[in-house]
Amino acid sequence: MLSELSLIRGELAQGSGRSCFTCSFQAEDVVVLHLLRQVQADIPVLFLDTGYHFPGILEYRDRLVDSWRINLVSISADLSREQREQRFGPLHVIDPSECCRMRKVEPLFRALRDYAVWFTGLRREQSPTRARLEWVETARLSDGHCLRKVSPLAMWHRKEVWSYLRANEIPHAPLYDEGYESIGCAPCTTPPTDPGNVRSGRWGGAKLECGIHLCGEPK
Repeated sequence: MLSELSLIRGELAQGSGRSCFTCSFQAEDVVVLHLLRQVQADIPVLFLDTGYHFPGILEYRDRLVDSWRINLVSISADLSREQREQRFGPLHVIDPSECCRMRKVEPLFRALRDYAVWFTGLRREQSPTRARLEWVETARLSDGHCLRKVSPLAMWHRKEVWSYLRANEIPHAPLYDEGYESIGCAPCTTPPTDPGNVRSGRWGGAKLECGIHLCGEPK
C-alpha cells in the first residue's frame, strides 16, 4: 500500500493542483478514491452522468458523497437523455458505440482539458484490452491536450480490491450482490455471461470498451 500512496503523492505534486479522478463508483474506483483522499481529500471527482445509470449506483454514490464529503463534479452531454432520444432515437440500441461517444467520451474529454493529471481505477486484469496497462501513461485528447493518466491499481487482482474494501470497512455498491461485476449504464449491462471475463456482461458482448480508454497514447 505504501507504493500506491507514494505514486499518488508524486503524481499529485506533478499536477500542481490540476489533478482529477474519474469515478463510476465501482469497487476499484472506491479503493482509489479512499487512497486519494488520504493525500488530497478535496480532489475533484469526475462522474459521468449519462442519464442511464442504475438507481442503485446513484444512491450508493450519494451516500459516499455525503459521508466522505467528496468534491463531486458531475459531467453530462450537451443534450439530455430525453432530448437525445427525441433527436436520434434509442442510440444505445441502434448504435451503442455512437451512444458512448456522445454520452461519455466527448463530455469527459472536454472536462479533462482542465487537468494535468488524471487518476483512474483501471486494472490489467479487468479486460484483454487493458492487459498492457501501465501505472502511468500519457493520454492525448482529440484536441491535442496531453495529461498524465495514472492507474494506482494497475497490477492489482480482484481479490486484493475486495480485501481492501473489507479491511477498511468500506461499503460496496449493492449491484455486486446481484452478480454484477463490471457496471456501466443500465440498458447495456448484465451480470457476466462468461465467468472468465468480467466485462462480458457489457454491451451484450459486442465490445469491451466505451472508447474513453482507447484514446490514450502509452508513455
